[in-house]
Amino acid sequence: MTPKPVPRESVPWFPTVDSGRCTGCNICLDFCPHGVYEKGEDSPAVVVRNPFLCVVGCNNCENLCPEQAITFPDLEEIATLLGRLRQG
Repeated sequence: MTPKPVPRESVPWFPTVDSGRCTGCNICLDFCPHGVYEKGEDSPAVVVRNPFLCVVGCNNCENLCPEQAITFPDLEEIATLLGRLRQG
């Protein structure tokens, strides 16, 4: 049995940037090929502009951030949610 497709907007997998920790080094912005991030308008911190362009399960930018300003939801919780959504 093929799992039911899940609309990307139903999966809350995307980064959160702590603007108090982000120094605007742009490592995440330069790294992400999907256009998830943009420069902030009122501070040096980057912002998440296109959250649903983030690839579910990818957290490479979190690992690259020297200030540990990027976090993601718990991957196990997302996997459980995906399982429930696919069962319909």
